[in-house]
Amino acid sequence: MTMTKAGLLAATAMMLAAPASAQFAPSRPVEFVVASGAGGGTDNFARTIQSVLTRDGIMDNPIVVLNKGGGSGAEAFLYARQNEGDPHKLIFGTNNVYLLPHVAKLAYTTEDLQPVAALALDEFLVWVKADSPYQTVMDLVNAAKDAPGTIPFGGSQSKDTDETLVALIEQTTGADFKYVPFNGGGEVGVQLAGGHVAANVNNPNENVGQWQAGAIRPLCVFAPERMAESEPVSGDMGWHDIPTCAEQGLDITSYQMPRTVWLPAGTDPEVLAYYQDALQKVSESQDWKDYLAKTSQSATFMTGEELAAFIDASEADAVKVFEAEGWTVQ
Repeated sequence: MTMTKAGLLAATAMMLAAPASAQFAPSRPVEFVVASGAGGGTDNFARTIQSVLTRDGIMDNPIVVLNKGGGSGAEAFLYARQNEGDPHKLIFGTNNVYLLPHVAKLAYTTEDLQPVAALALDEFLVWVKADSPYQTVMDLVNAAKDAPGTIPFGGSQSKDTDETLVALIEQTTGADFKYVPFNGGGEVGVQLAGGHVAANVNNPNENVGQWQAGAIRPLCVFAPERMAESEPVSGDMGWHDIPTCAEQGLDITSYQMPRTVWLPAGTDPEVLAYYQDALQKVSESQDWKDYLAKTSQSATFMTGEELAAFIDASEADAVKVFEAEGWTVQ
């Protein structure tokens, strides 16, 4: 049967109107490459997305999670470089993707990866032991001024997100803490509950168990406004009851870590559009909203120019701290 001119025009219009994501679909299992070990925040982030994509039928292909957390996540990012142009590998990280090359000589650069989306922001809080004498963050800061280098401040890893924030507090206030690195946020929470450090800057999900148990308590959150309303978490206190650090007199308005998804560089625009569309559907699902509520992360969905601008600002702010601390590689 010969198609009429009108029919041909209609078919062409339908093709042009189809979303870009329809031009690509995975042809084999998709690897979710996680820049952390099993059970960490980035691992839970990736596995939650995997669950929503599968359960809601957003992606039909099997999804395999691979943990490559060596070198504070550099192992995963090097893997992206080694698989340039592969549309079946998604890399899950944080701001470590673009900050690690500033503090260590690595076999990859950020140009080896293509940002896809950010789906959440981790908030950071200052926590102390429940019976600590410090009632505000400035009490803690002033103590570190009075006794330089003696107050142990715990954090996850060295020259990473936690130590960067502690260094920023020191640079902003003139305080001098004794930074003590541990292998992860879970271990840092245990060390604080046991009284082995005086404070930490864990995100809510990493310390909520100890708070609920009455072993530790929050002083403030590094955010421009208080966290969302919630049911009481410990006693009659919920997340919204925690003051911002700026409210307590610390001149750091915001410090947030993005949960990010990347592709290897060299993939086609249609591939990027496909995964952006899939991840946006995840961000709109009830399961995802439940995950954010459970982990007390802030909801966001950034792609394209908005994500690029966020990364540029985040990187610039962190590099200022690195340079002041003498951490940058030559």
